[in-house]
Amino acid sequence: MEAIILTKDQYDAIVNQLEEIKKKLNKALSSKQDTFMDNQEFIMLMKISKRTAQTWRDEGKISFCQVGSKIYYKMSDVEKLLNEHYNKAFSNKR
Repeated sequence: MEAIILTKDQYDAIVNQLEEIKKKLNKALSSKQDTFMDNQEFIMLMKISKRTAQTWRDEGKISFCQVGSKIYYKMSDVEKLLNEHYNKAFSNKR
């Protein structure tokens, strides 16, 4: 194994670059949450019918916005819907 020796300035520069990369990744992940998808994309993603999507909107299971006749969903709302209906696995000890 080869040892590499860095000066304090070099080490600090690497740490700062890593912090910048981390910030950019977090920003990219958080912007994904604010992405909108239309009704067709939602239906295809969830593998449901148009009628099921309408029922979920009517029952308040999923938040949405409507511009004219077009329906849009926030990706964060879709994730929230899935998390609310998430069931943890249980152990089957006998």
